[in-house]
Amino acid sequence: MKKHGLTLALVCMASVAAAQAQKPAPVEDLSGREGMVLQSQQRAGMAYRRLQDAQFQTKLAEQDYLNAEDARRLAQKRADELRHQAAAAKKALDAAKAKEAVARAAYEKEVNAVDRLHRTPQK
Repeated sequence: MKKHGLTLALVCMASVAAAQAQKPAPVEDLSGREGMVLQSQQRAGMAYRRLQDAQFQTKLAEQDYLNAEDARRLAQKRADELRHQAAAAKKALDAAKAKEAVARAAYEKEVNAVDRLHRTPQK
């Protein structure tokens, strides 16, 4: 029995040693001030990445804004041109309607003259 007990103890010790060998060895104890510094540096690095991302998003938004402003200015210029064209077309339409009214009045006058001639008895 002693032999089996000794063998069992050796097997257990070998198992414990193997298990400890598989565990990652601690690089260093990061408790205390060094750990706080490392954590602070990590947070600063993450904050800097967020800052860079925010700066990039700001540049994209600024470019979108500038593009939209350029498009608005061009659209406003085009709208002003179209407004002037519409005003000129309206003026031409009013002039054409006035000429039409004069021509219609002259036509009606001549048609009435012909009708009067047809209604008057011949002598």
